[in-house]
Amino acid sequence: MQDIHFGAGPRRGRLPARQALGALWPLFTLALPAYAADSAVSQVLPAITVTGSRASRPATDPNIPSTTESVTRDQLQNRNIVNTEDALSYLPNLAVRKRYIGDQNSIIAVRGTSNTQSARGLVYVDGLLVSNLLGNSYSFPPRWSMAFPDDIDRVDVAYGPFSALYPGNSLGATVLITTHMPDAFEANVDTKAFSQHFDLFGVDRSFNGSETSASIGDKVGKLSYLIGANHLENTSQPLQFATLPLSSTPATSADVPVTGAKFYDNQTGARTAVLGVNGEGMVHTVQDQFKLKLQYDFTPFVQGGFTLGYWRDSYRDGDSTFLRDAAGNPVYQGKVDIGGYEYAIPASAMAPSSGEAENWLYGLSLKTHHATGWNGHAILSYYDVSHSVSRQADQGDGVGPGTVTLGDGTGWKTADLQATYTPATPRAGLGAHWLTFGYHFDTYATQNVTYDSLDWRVGDHDALDNAYAGHTRTQALYAQDAWRFLPGWKLVYGLRYEDWRAYGGSQTLGDVRLPYPEAGQRHVSPKASLSFDLTDDVTLRASIGRAYRFPTVGELFQGRITGTNLVNNNPNLQPEDDLSKELSVLWAHGNGLYRVSLFQDDVKNTIFSQTDTTVLPNVTSFQNIGLVRSRGVEVSYQGQDVVIKGLDLLANAAYTQSRILANAQNPATVGNYFYRVPLWRANLAATYHFNDRAALTGAVRYSGRQYNTLTNQDSNPNVFGGTSTYTVADAKFSYRLNRHVDLSLGVDNIFDQRYFVYHPYPGRTFYFEAKIRL
Repeated sequence: MQDIHFGAGPRRGRLPARQALGALWPLFTLALPAYAADSAVSQVLPAITVTGSRASRPATDPNIPSTTESVTRDQLQNRNIVNTEDALSYLPNLAVRKRYIGDQNSIIAVRGTSNTQSARGLVYVDGLLVSNLLGNSYSFPPRWSMAFPDDIDRVDVAYGPFSALYPGNSLGATVLITTHMPDAFEANVDTKAFSQHFDLFGVDRSFNGSETSASIGDKVGKLSYLIGANHLENTSQPLQFATLPLSSTPATSADVPVTGAKFYDNQTGARTAVLGVNGEGMVHTVQDQFKLKLQYDFTPFVQGGFTLGYWRDSYRDGDSTFLRDAAGNPVYQGKVDIGGYEYAIPASAMAPSSGEAENWLYGLSLKTHHATGWNGHAILSYYDVSHSVSRQADQGDGVGPGTVTLGDGTGWKTADLQATYTPATPRAGLGAHWLTFGYHFDTYATQNVTYDSLDWRVGDHDALDNAYAGHTRTQALYAQDAWRFLPGWKLVYGLRYEDWRAYGGSQTLGDVRLPYPEAGQRHVSPKASLSFDLTDDVTLRASIGRAYRFPTVGELFQGRITGTNLVNNNPNLQPEDDLSKELSVLWAHGNGLYRVSLFQDDVKNTIFSQTDTTVLPNVTSFQNIGLVRSRGVEVSYQGQDVVIKGLDLLANAAYTQSRILANAQNPATVGNYFYRVPLWRANLAATYHFNDRAALTGAVRYSGRQYNTLTNQDSNPNVFGGTSTYTVADAKFSYRLNRHVDLSLGVDNIFDQRYFVYHPYPGRTFYFEAKIRL
């Protein structure tokens, strides 16, 4: 039987439900004058501690002012986990845009944040920031590979920007990954093999991969260490296809007659010709990771730590054409005759690409851990992209010239100093305060240079094509207090002050360098969360928080060259200004935990790439959208020994409505649904433990209607180029052969549904895993 604790400490009194809810309402009315008609309502869940052999435990700090969902190591053992981001599967109102195993562009989507708004999420591994806040798109995912999947002890996800301890990038969610540290000698080997069969547009074949990790660790006196390595190799299903609109131009005798083209109705319902696999085709990726963690106990109350992480990735696109001429030769470009009509295929339509990168993470920490009184924590990190090169061919046959892009020297540095105070009697003490004070510093630097090359595969850097560079720096001071001011009541309130600067921005075209002036802003973000223990089993929490999400160096300075025209993304962007509110009820009943949350986010100056239709010619770049409002409800349940002993159940559902309320640069989008925020998300997962050695898990994931454009014109979403509604089923059987060996078989997408996030998601995928422990 598990013990379930709500809030912090015994209840000293109760109020009737109506009176309690009435007492919460003033928290929201305080914010209304400041935000006027643009205000929104937001609240956060009380902290929960759940102990038990299998149950998930939200973060145990009773002063967390956010709704928090957690996944433990035991739960992850019963799921198909290959990449670290897989640990987030089945969490309420959250999804990860993962297109294939080893995908470098896996982005979190949560509540009203879409899966291209990467700068609206924070991911930490043992306190070290691995979020790639150099940009804000699918190209800037968290560096998940800095944590081995088999090294994870637990994952805590805090929804919304309600804590003063984190910057405005927490607008979506904050993911805290805690990894394992040994207290005795251990050695582990984990190997996985996986295979999917995929068919679409005539591609009908299997794609295979494998992953192996090994680690060794021990605690020798005052020193603990863990050394690990991981190797992954995989080939993806086709991700991108070369297409052209259905032609009405009759072919001429000069056009090359070809066969092999496929046809379908695209996301807008228009008939479209499919010519082959292009761009990001069938990606073959090889990834190697290394990690060293050290901890040293200087005294019983002072501990230092060091982390070294290394990740190397190389990829190659296997592109192909469906078209063949009369002699059976492949055709990649030029004017062709398909069914009596002329199609002009650009040389780059099916051009291959490749690339490689090396990344380093360095971390230092020093902390005290007294049970009560004052404690201090200092942590420094440096993420360095020491080597980055991507190569792109100019033509489909992959022969001859192309471009080479270098990103060496890009990265970020962070420093955090924090002091906390815990009362001497933390579980009693009416009027007690839990205090946190801190200072944060970060700096981001980007440098991207593209050269023309006579041989795109191995050629030297020839003429400079274009380049961009820039820096941002943020300093912050924050304070937060958790105050138990009445029996059963707790107020967590805080303030965050941030000083943001952008500098050193420039774009270069040929011999011309265009510098941008410096920019800077200062903002204060207040937060408040009020919780009340309505009964011994029911806790209410209302939360409200202001957050400013500052522009990234990519949004400010990263541009593109079109012919001789330079299009910059926008060095004059304003920060996103969010007011989040949430109201939650949490109920412990029987062996389960129930949660219902109402939330609303009003984001002024939402930063998003769109087309400014008010100028001629139209300009597509990162711009500020006047106001986007997201509101919805989440319902979740977790329980163990449900109905029968050994059955653990997880179920959640969420409804989110995210709409554009103001957009001066594209007025036609006002009133439309925001980009890629599904109306519904739902998950159901059940694990039956036959005994201590065997378990079977079955799960279902559902995602509802969403739009792939701000204009909401994608009327046929369940095809390549659209964003699908889908229902996908997964399963895994795990068996402990003995105390040294675990075996498992798993399958994702059991019914082989073909579904899309513009690109196709994987087909039915089988897994085999063997773990060996010494």
